[in-house]
Amino acid sequence: MTIIEDLLSEIKQDFPVHDVLVGANWTVVSSRSCGMASTMKTEAPHGHERVRDAGNLHLKSARELAEFSRSENLMEASIGLAAINSLVDLQSENPPRMEAIDAYEVLQEHGRGKEVAIVGHFPFLAKLRPQVAALRVIEQNPSKGEHPASAAPGLLPQAEVVAITGSALINHTLDELLGFCRPGAFVLILGPSTPLSPVLFEHGASILSGIRVVDETAVMRSVSQGASFQQVEGVQRVTLSRLAK
Repeated sequence: MTIIEDLLSEIKQDFPVHDVLVGANWTVVSSRSCGMASTMKTEAPHGHERVRDAGNLHLKSARELAEFSRSENLMEASIGLAAINSLVDLQSENPPRMEAIDAYEVLQEHGRGKEVAIVGHFPFLAKLRPQVAALRVIEQNPSKGEHPASAAPGLLPQAEVVAITGSALINHTLDELLGFCRPGAFVLILGPSTPLSPVLFEHGASILSGIRVVDETAVMRSVSQGASFQQVEGVQRVTLSRLAK
């Protein structure tokens, strides 16, 4: 099964949707808790990408919205992933270990002196580069010195440490990207789109760095005003790792 299918199968309880917000950069769904995901769009002419039942999404249940994560319409898939993130249950009998640290700190610790590959462009790249033996960045729209998405099959198997944006769940590339990682690689899934779910450990992730919403009102306000992630208020950066045996 794909990661999305496994995440959906792990939803044991449904909740009503309180609010849905599709912002310029981030999508937010409020149900059991408040979930975020990147707002992604297909390359369609302006106004031609339609979201099914737009205007009535708040009348659906969170489980119904989570099904949107299967969609090839990237805006729908963004809503679906945000809904999944609003439903993730961290109160299981054997919860993973959660710490209030962010992805940069994790990569700084595990990547020092090693070959590192990162899928996605993150603000900390310039700060990380001097601390690792080699840093290769793979991006859908690469900047100077970065590699296109087509380079992933050749570059990821070379890396000792791999970091992949959680947004890869939206365009349905995460399963394939994880398959490119070599056995024994340290694999981090990162970013606000990342579901804080042990399901990702079963698919090869070593650690998850995402966010937890601590002030829904502040998140909704800043996202609705076009905030970049650095401008989003009301979130805490957290990292989930497997329980030590």
